Order: sequence, then C-alpha cells, then structure tokens
Amino acid sequence: MTKPEINLVNKPNGIGIGRILKATKCSIKGFKAAFKEESAFRNELALGLVLLPLSFWLAQSLQHWVILIISFLLLLIVELLNSAIEALTDRVGVEYHVLSGRAKDIASAAVTLALIVLFIVWAVAGYEKVITLIS
Repeated sequence: MTKPEINLVNKPNGIGIGRILKATKCSIKGFKAAFKEESAFRNELALGLVLLPLSFWLAQSLQHWVILIISFLLLLIVELLNSAIEALTDRVGVEYHVLSGRAKDIASAAVTLALIVLFIVWAVAGYEKVITLIS
C-alpha cells in the first residue's frame, strides 16, 4: 500500500525566501492600512514618539530599556489584532449581532489590558528613576 502524496507546498505566497519577501510586503501593507485607517494606532504611535526618547532616560540598564520597549510593542501588537478583528467583523456584516459586538468588545478589552501593562511598567520605571534621583 502506498501513501497518498500530500502537497505540503500548497501555499499561495510560495516557499523559502520568496515567501519571506511576500510576507514582508503584506506586513508593510498592514502597517500602512493601520496607520491610514485606525486613529487609535496613530495615537499609540504618537505616544511612542514621546516614550522612546523618555525610555533612554528612564532605563536603569539595557534589560530595563528592553522591558520598556517591549511593553510599548505589546500595545501596538494588540492594537493591530484589535483592528484586524474589527475589520473582519465589519466585513462579515455591519448590522448589529451579539457575537460581533462581543468579539469587538473582547478585542477592545485586550487593548485595555495592554495599556494597563504599559502604564504599570512605565510607572514603576518612573518611580525607580525618581527614587534614584532623590537618593
């Protein structure tokens, strides 16, 4: 008995380096769409313009700086996922449906949690910096 052949390379974007290049192009399109269409994403990027320079002053070490930056990147990641969920939900149907509303609300709650993480990490860093300065 012979095994049936399964085409493991049935990927629309190809394989190997070609796939990586196409995926990169898709990612760039995604960033552009989020910037153009999502005001929350633009607001968070503006926040990043303030936080990035501040991070160099607040960070006590390289590892500390990485934690500050990761907390900000986490916010952007969750915001992009939230935007994707909202866009897909609207694509399925713009009329109100309890499950569509729930999906959007849950995605929004995830953004809120990412903002809380960001606030906690940056507040602790600010507190540590103040304590260091007055000691």
